[in-house]
Amino acid sequence: MSLLEIDSYRLAFDGFEGTATVLDGIDLRVEEGESVGIVGETGCGKSVLARSLLRLNPSPPARVLGGAIRFAGDDVLAMGPTALDTLRRGGIGMVFQDPATYLNPVFTIGQQMAEVLRAHAGATGRRPGARAFRARSIALLRQVQLPEPESLLFRYPHTLSGGMRQRVLIAMALAGEPRLLVADEPTTALDVTVQRQVLDLIVELIAGMRLTLLLVTHDLGVVGAVCRRVVVMYAGCVVEDAPADRIFLSPQHPYTRGLLAAVPDLEQPDHHPVGIPGSIPNLRTPPAGCRFHPRCPLAMPICRERRPEQEEVAPSHRVACHAVMH
Repeated sequence: MSLLEIDSYRLAFDGFEGTATVLDGIDLRVEEGESVGIVGETGCGKSVLARSLLRLNPSPPARVLGGAIRFAGDDVLAMGPTALDTLRRGGIGMVFQDPATYLNPVFTIGQQMAEVLRAHAGATGRRPGARAFRARSIALLRQVQLPEPESLLFRYPHTLSGGMRQRVLIAMALAGEPRLLVADEPTTALDVTVQRQVLDLIVELIAGMRLTLLLVTHDLGVVGAVCRRVVVMYAGCVVEDAPADRIFLSPQHPYTRGLLAAVPDLEQPDHHPVGIPGSIPNLRTPPAGCRFHPRCPLAMPICRERRPEQEEVAPSHRVACHAVMH
């Protein structure tokens, strides 16, 4: 049994202009100890999928149309409030992409760390005192390699750099000792040098704590540095799923090839990145058949008529593309 199993999951958002099916038949397996990257352009549904694991998409307007999400064998979509609370506090830890949004500016880091730890303690029935919370907070901040954690507890978020705030969010996500760490664009708001530091930290943590990682990003460079497996999403669908080395050396789906062609190659000065023409379709009225066919250089008549199913083209390498299979 996989740690995380997603089967034919479909999610829509209802609005005044109609219903947008933002996730349409997602199938995904994540094994214990794996590091999996989910990549795709903005608007492909990556973050919505990540939030679905903890049922964080607001309902309404979010509405599950079908499918299943199971974590450690438990049906996430059928969980009651108590079970869902336990999952959020311990089973899955979430690192959000903008720390400035998720840290309250009017409370100190210590107060916010204590609130998180108090919630985790409540889930286990324990009632440690303020001294225990402080000691645990210092240990977590030290674990994410923040300097002078004792004094950091008395500082406010706005006095910290972006990289430091992101490390605080990672520490909070680790407070419940999760089995799965979900990182949603954890380096987007950071400069390049700080991105490298945060990525190195994540790699060190998942190795040292034996965590399973699900990393959501649009940056293929980030995936290559951290993940051993890559899942490519387009317009709410998984189009390719393969080991990271195969994605970079032998991409099969035209969309994956397009993403790689758009990445600058610093080792080859003559390389000129090429963008993918067009844009993500309106998910209220998506194209029939394969959702990528309006932008695809290999599109055939069948692509406009029938949606492709994922098929294995090599061991552990699955692709949903008519052109690849013909």
